[in-house]
Amino acid sequence: MPRWESDAQGRLERAALELFEAQGYERTSVAQIAGAAGLKERSFYRYFPDKREVLFAGNELEAHLVAQVEATDPSLTPIEALLTALRTAEEIFRPREFLLRRARVIAANPALAERDLIKLADIADALALAIERRGVEPGKARFIIDVVLAIHRRATSRWLTSPDASLSQLITQASDELREAVTLPAPTAR
Repeated sequence: MPRWESDAQGRLERAALELFEAQGYERTSVAQIAGAAGLKERSFYRYFPDKREVLFAGNELEAHLVAQVEATDPSLTPIEALLTALRTAEEIFRPREFLLRRARVIAANPALAERDLIKLADIADALALAIERRGVEPGKARFIIDVVLAIHRRATSRWLTSPDASLSQLITQASDELREAVTLPAPTAR
């Protein structure tokens, strides 16, 4: 039997999620998380600066989405480039059940919900810069990001609870719904 087991970071994330579900975020200590993962407390801090970050590790999603936006065909509109990038996010997501459990833990704790919003804002900032590099004015880039993130939120919430659909399909569906819902009237002369 090997003394060392791989994927320490993943084990810490899974152990934290299980403990947060069982006894709550506030009542769970870093020492308990490390122990449940078969590690020492100091090992926890090699991967995470604090307990809250165990559910928000890394910037894989941000880096992936920015790279995807930068790799899209330059002839695509900014919204099309962002939606194309978001359709690939499922490639790096964890299993749906883990994400669903994680979402419930985050929703039950204000500190975690706040961190989730900060993480989303960081991703939005990085994506705004990516489409600015495509020639989009900063204010317009921010507006486009807000619209695309609304599409993403709708699609992701459905994806987490609908095992028969891919995230890509649901992003297309949500963007189609928005297109149908937003029929702005022509401006009237004043």
